[in-house]
Amino acid sequence: MPKQLLSQAFVDKAKCPKGQTKVDYFDTKVNGLLLKVLTSGKTNYYLRYQNSYGRWTENRLSQVDASALNLNDARQLAKQYLSQITLGHNPFEDKVKKTSVITFQELIDNYYLPHIKGYKRSWDTDVSLLKNHILPALKDKHLDEIKRNDMVSIFTKHRSTHKPGSTNRIIILCRYIFNCAIKWEIEGAGQNPTSGIDLYQENNKLERYLSSDEAKRLFEELDKSQAKMLKPIITMLLLTGARKNEVLQAKWEDFDFERRLWRIEKNKTGTTRHVPLNDGAIQLLQSMTKHDSSEYAFPNPDTGKPYTQIFHAWNTVRKRAGLDELRIHDLRHSFASFLVNSGRSLYEVQKILGHTQIKTTQRYAHLANDTLVDASNAAFKALPLIQLQKLPEVPMVTMQ
Repeated sequence: MPKQLLSQAFVDKAKCPKGQTKVDYFDTKVNGLLLKVLTSGKTNYYLRYQNSYGRWTENRLSQVDASALNLNDARQLAKQYLSQITLGHNPFEDKVKKTSVITFQELIDNYYLPHIKGYKRSWDTDVSLLKNHILPALKDKHLDEIKRNDMVSIFTKHRSTHKPGSTNRIIILCRYIFNCAIKWEIEGAGQNPTSGIDLYQENNKLERYLSSDEAKRLFEELDKSQAKMLKPIITMLLLTGARKNEVLQAKWEDFDFERRLWRIEKNKTGTTRHVPLNDGAIQLLQSMTKHDSSEYAFPNPDTGKPYTQIFHAWNTVRKRAGLDELRIHDLRHSFASFLVNSGRSLYEVQKILGHTQIKTTQRYAHLANDTLVDASNAAFKALPLIQLQKLPEVPMVTMQ
């Protein structure tokens, strides 16, 4: 390790001695600065210093060769780096971290998808949302490059062609992905870029409930349907408030007739839940003929496998019944309304429907209030001696 008072002329003519692969010339003017000369003739400036652990290490001072970097500039850069290192900030480590920051596409492929595939049944929905609406804008950006305005741009573009609820799902998904990256301490994942971005106000939540007359018309058309399994499926939905796929995937082994319980493994929450079987559901199941080679309760009669979709048959029936706007999910709402209007509490509705949060069940609160008003009116009607026109006038009290 020869020491040398480097000069620009020396740097320009420096060569590696014969028989050596490289030689380091340490500058006597700036401690730690050295000129590394390779046998190929290439020259580079390096800085040798003690890192935060007290170990001697050296790093290349610049990405350009010494032939393209003036000696005076190299000395100035070396002094700046040494000053920063002395103050506890290592610029070389910053460069290493910078090169280790992954792209958003790498975050999704290497971390997020393996994570959700392990517990989230509907992970393919996330894949679709990412592929169609998020990755086209972010896939090549490094995590530390993604800013709030990038996210605002994505959400604004999506909202221009979609309803508020759909865009909110995109916002919630992005927020969760970045929160995961922060929790996993992935390099480059700092503050969540979706932080401070509010969800859109949703005014498109439909609360559609079947009336008795509508239910009668619906079942009249179900009886005429050529899709023979459609009526049992729709009936099960109305009797239990279950989700469509929960009924389609139901197996005979899931029903405990003695305890009157239906165990649902494959559901939206990813956790096992139990649905109570009322008399109607029990009668329905007991009246059905089991498919010889199928373990499913509501299989396609031709294959013995669950239906992948029943929309065409359902759409035909609802239109014939004059219920064009009735969705299959509205049967779940109708079941909830039947419960509430029968005087059952929102807590009971939450448990039967399998809502993880009571706020999801709160949409039926107004029905509960209507039921309470009816109950209160029943008390009023039970007092025949009190006539509305004879009720005493309540005097106004002035607060002092």
